[in-house]
Amino acid sequence: MRASLVPILALIIFSSLLFSATSAAATVLSLHRALPPTHHRVQVDRLRARDRARHGRLLQNVVGGVVDFSVAGSSDPYLVGLYFTKVKLGSPPKEYNVQIDTGSDILWITCSACSDCPQTSGLGIQLNLYDSGSSATAGLISCSDPICSSAVQTSVTECSESNQCSYTFQYGDGSGTSGYYVSDALYFDMILGQSFMANSSAAIVFGCSTYQSGDLTKTDKAVDGIFGFGQGALSVISQLSYRGITPKVFFHCLKGDGNGGGILVLGEILEPSIVYSPLVPSQPHYNLYLQSIAVNGQLLPINPIAFATSNSRGTIVDSGTTLTYLVEEAYDPFVSTITSVVSQSVTPLISKGNQCYLVSNSLAEVFPPVSLNFAAGASMVLRPEEYLLHNGFVDGAAMWCIGFQKVQGGVTILGDLVLKDKIVVYDLARQWLGWANYDCSLSVNVSVTSSKDEFINAGQLSESNSSGDMLFKLLTTGVVVLLLHILVLVDIHRL
Repeated sequence: MRASLVPILALIIFSSLLFSATSAAATVLSLHRALPPTHHRVQVDRLRARDRARHGRLLQNVVGGVVDFSVAGSSDPYLVGLYFTKVKLGSPPKEYNVQIDTGSDILWITCSACSDCPQTSGLGIQLNLYDSGSSATAGLISCSDPICSSAVQTSVTECSESNQCSYTFQYGDGSGTSGYYVSDALYFDMILGQSFMANSSAAIVFGCSTYQSGDLTKTDKAVDGIFGFGQGALSVISQLSYRGITPKVFFHCLKGDGNGGGILVLGEILEPSIVYSPLVPSQPHYNLYLQSIAVNGQLLPINPIAFATSNSRGTIVDSGTTLTYLVEEAYDPFVSTITSVVSQSVTPLISKGNQCYLVSNSLAEVFPPVSLNFAAGASMVLRPEEYLLHNGFVDGAAMWCIGFQKVQGGVTILGDLVLKDKIVVYDLARQWLGWANYDCSLSVNVSVTSSKDEFINAGQLSESNSSGDMLFKLLTTGVVVLLLHILVLVDIHRL
């Protein structure tokens, strides 16, 4: 009797612990960065045009109208960086490459019914079309569903003749996408503590794109869709956290050099060096209170009104923007101060409308650190590589140009130029955003309720102990020992 009960009891205990751990687990998505062939360069004006179109989309629903960012003509070369991740959807599951976008809410995938959507990608990835009819777990969202009547950021929901909840995203440059909402299974790796990873799934609502226009139809940077990580109710992070599957927090670490890549985790990170600043409430995007800018520790003479937050002004953190944009009132003193500090060690020049410098020494020896100072005493300290762009060589000297772009609107946008090589935490529950300089090729520690586990760049897992782990182990061992002891006593009593 004792020999047959023990394995069954152990299985019951393990299953119970496994089930209880799922409610506080962290979810990991491997993050990729696609680069064109080695040293392939594109013109900065193309990047600016891409960002400007994106910013039209970001600000499309802002009260007071769309803010058009002025762009200075430039053809400075820049390495193209596109950060994306893979998601598995449907039954049987199928893999899709989707761009990481903290500036929008919705996950949408190109559907099989889309006739004018890209069929190939210049990023070297295979494009896959989603087909709800081929998935055993897919379901259409009807017009009577509360989701259809909810206010969705940067989209228009409507009811089609077939009683399907449809949507339309219209972008500032005239491009856009439309389709209908579906519900299907999302598959992901879930960390359950004790370095144990399990395959999990959850039903989520996302968009099935049947029409695309403008830049979305181009093949050079085509992906299968866009993965919105905004604060709206239909973002995946909001859907999963609402059901208690993951915490309402996520972070990314975008690797800036080499072949790129990085980390994207739905869960909390354990990193003591992270500094936090509160998010501006009641904003559709991740807005921060930028208060001042310092160069080499000296505050720039910028009127605080330049950073005032309103419906059409403020500072947005957006992983989908390639460059970084400063309002004119801040850009001009920033450039003049940098030039004044380094003019004795470099040769300043204007190249195609941009302030550039011929540099013979290393950047760290010449250019000063720059500090973006936010509310609650949080500062983002930038290395020279995070505000300069390498623009080739002139007579053997490296030419570096100011990477910040000047805008005449009221919105400063912090893009990948400053977000790279940092852990960036988006804590929707506490309504703050945090960051810390970090080597994104290294491991990071993430937390679940009762334990801590370590993730490396590719989403692999290695063990890391903590007091929570020890407590979990002691409690588990104690329960098993107690129950086994009871069984022994029962058997002895029968004898």
